[in-house]
Order: sequence, then C-alpha cells, then structure tokens
Amino acid sequence: MAEAPDGWSEVAPVWARLWGSFAEPAQRVLMTVCAVGPEVRVLDVGCGSGEFLTLLVSAGATAVGIDPAPEMVAAARLRAPTAVVREGSWEVPGLDDGSVDVITAVNSIQFAEDLDDALAQAARLLRSGGVLAMANWAEAALNDLDAVNSALAAEAGEEELPESPLRGPGALEALVTSAGFAVEDSGLVSCPWLAANDAELVTGLLLGEDPSVVRDLHDDVLAAAAPFRTADGGYRFENSFRWFTARRP
Repeated sequence: MAEAPDGWSEVAPVWARLWGSFAEPAQRVLMTVCAVGPEVRVLDVGCGSGEFLTLLVSAGATAVGIDPAPEMVAAARLRAPTAVVREGSWEVPGLDDGSVDVITAVNSIQFAEDLDDALAQAARLLRSGGVLAMANWAEAALNDLDAVNSALAAEAGEEELPESPLRGPGALEALVTSAGFAVEDSGLVSCPWLAANDAELVTGLLLGEDPSVVRDLHDDVLAAAAPFRTADGGYRFENSFRWFTARRP
C-alpha cells in the first residue's frame, strides 16, 4: 500500500475495522510504563483512526493526536471526540514548545520523512524530563505475518524486500540516544492479529492493492496463511512489537 496520506485515507474505514486495535497490547504497555493518567498531556503521533486516543482519554489523560491522512483524522475525531486531533506529522500546529508530557509513536516512526527532524520536533514539544515512548514491529523472525509475506514472495519467484534496520534489537533506542534522549526501559510485547475468515484475511493482508491484484493473489494468500488457520475457520498470527521509553533531558 502507498505510504502517502491519500493512500491511507482511501483505506481508513477498512484499516480501522481490521487493524485499528491490533497494537493495543503495545499501547497499554506504554501507558503503564509512562504512568499515563489524569493531568498527563499525551501527543500520539500517527494516531490513525484513533483507537489509542480512546485509551488515553479513558485513563484521564489530555490526549492530542496527529496524522497526515485526512480520513484517518476524521475517523479519530469521531472515535475520540474529546481528544484534539490535527492533520500533520511531527510538526504539530498549536502546541507550544515544552508543552507535552509524553509523546507516543506506535508503528509510525518509519513513515517520518526525516527521522532526525522528527526526533528534533519531539524534543522541542516535550517538557524537560518528558518521555518519548515508541513501539514498532520486531524483526521478521518474531512475526508470523512476515512468514506469510516470505511465502508469497517465494510463490511469485520474487526476492524479499530487505528488512528495515529499525526493526532489530536496540535499533530505535540507538536512534533516539544519538538524538540526545536517555533510554530508560524497553521490551517485547505480543500483538497477535486475527482474521475471522478468508475474506478478512485477504482484505487485511492486501489492503490498498488494486482489485485485480487482490483477485490474482487471493489463492496464494490463502495457501501462505494455511499454517495459521484456526479450528473455527479464522486465522491467528503471533507477532511481536519492540517498545522503549526515553526521557528528554
């Protein structure tokens, strides 16, 4: 799927239905380690359709979300009406320097156009002693969905795309350390993805592809995912996210 905002806007309703709550285990870990609660101001970068914002609001936090895709922003505003949701990326209009206690980025830092600039913006917005908390896909060996992608590539006779260097152990921590943050905690969290049936599986894994591509790959997707089929006709994929927290001096 295209990484441009219009590409995400096109799939926003389906994304929310099939993937919107997928990373909740990682989000809840970040809320716990960051002691998110009343009087804590949290900025969620790449808030998508707003599921994390609802968790933050339910904990009593003052929640601000930002996302570059207009339809994701619209969905987040509906889902979390008491949160402030704006369109954009790491440069957040209307927020003063040093006005945020916690910045979260779950499965979003890889979409930043300039990683160094993104972290500089985070440092600008966080108060002294504020916390940057991130969670992203762990390396392929820890994710069943990567096994499906590998099987699809093999079936098509294609080479797999190289794994992002941000997915390995300590990779994100090294990035933020070089930007002046002090890493405090890190770990792994399980984030399983479930599809209720064949149709959800194919739609979810080929989200954003042209209908002709979906038709052509339909049977290949089912074959690649067969090892993860459950007794009720659905599918379960075990996956892991790496997370960490880092404090601004």
